[in-house]
Amino acid sequence: MDNPAAQQILSLYQRHTEAFARLRSCSLFEKAWLDKFIRIAGKPGHILDIGCGTGQPIAAYFIDQGLQVTGVDGTPAMLEYARAHLPDQRWIQQDMRQLALDETFEGLIAWDSFFHLTQDDQRSMFGIFARHSKVGSALMFTSGPADGIAMGQFEGEPLFHASLAPQEYRALLATHGFAVLEMKPEDPECAGHTIWLAEKIYDK
Repeated sequence: MDNPAAQQILSLYQRHTEAFARLRSCSLFEKAWLDKFIRIAGKPGHILDIGCGTGQPIAAYFIDQGLQVTGVDGTPAMLEYARAHLPDQRWIQQDMRQLALDETFEGLIAWDSFFHLTQDDQRSMFGIFARHSKVGSALMFTSGPADGIAMGQFEGEPLFHASLAPQEYRALLATHGFAVLEMKPEDPECAGHTIWLAEKIYDK
């Protein structure tokens, strides 16, 4: 049975969008990785930001770099913030687990979003990544460093995170046509994030 906190992620962020927008670091500690991602995706390019939140600071950085962004999030209040601050991009309210846009993108990113899914839902996401990418597309996501579930807190409420083992992520990526370019567990230069950067090398 799914952890109850896993089913409350979207409602939690809906309730606390204002706090998230206030507390989310905009220091761009992610910049080195975002730049690597952009080099693979290429310019000009169209980026699919999966679990985009408010669009700050990642989608905003892509836009500043001349990229087009389609942001997807299941939280209406987050998207209202994104539309208000970044009105020239496309923002879609959609649970990432049901994502089916019938188009492909030069880059797909799921930064601090995909890891809120259960392990089974994460496994299912790789088919979704594959359907929204083409040969040469970049894919970047954050995960945990090892198999397991980790519970955090946000605004006093339980916050669910899960991860597969690194070898399972590698196998899923390979099965769906992606080659791992770089993987860094708990990168000390990126606020301890575990980051995967891959490129689509063949279509199934």
